[in-house]
Amino acid sequence: MELWELQAREAVRHTIASYTYAADNGRFDDVAALFAVDGMLEVQGTGGALAEGRDAILRFFHGVGGDVVTTAPPGRMQHHVSSVRVEVVSPTEARATCYFTVMTGAGVDHWGRYKDRCAPDAEGDTGRWLFAHRLVRTDGRTPGGWADAR
Repeated sequence: MELWELQAREAVRHTIASYTYAADNGRFDDVAALFAVDGMLEVQGTGGALAEGRDAILRFFHGVGGDVVTTAPPGRMQHHVSSVRVEVVSPTEARATCYFTVMTGAGVDHWGRYKDRCAPDAEGDTGRWLFAHRLVRTDGRTPGGWADAR
């Protein structure tokens, strides 16, 4: 494995971690900035949606964010990511998969998988990798929880 591949893997892992941190803290501009300009967010299951482009992704998160504030105290929704697997396909494409579990003040709320296609940031030579496509698939939810009401 070459150095650039290791750097790409770490950059993808950082993007995945930054997504959960920013979303959980209501920093939706930062979440949208983790996507390529023409990136896509696809949500299957709870709150299903398809948002194409940063502006649409930002609108999606502002809608979800308002819902989070009314049902879970701010700072109480936490995404926990595990079993991150990154495959660097080429210098311009990486694929990643991982599991997520979402906790609220009431405990485990919902869980599922992320499936990502990532690409280097085309807007600058920053070493960042961004989501070209993020699939969020909810596998289960706790009855009566936040996700169950969506």
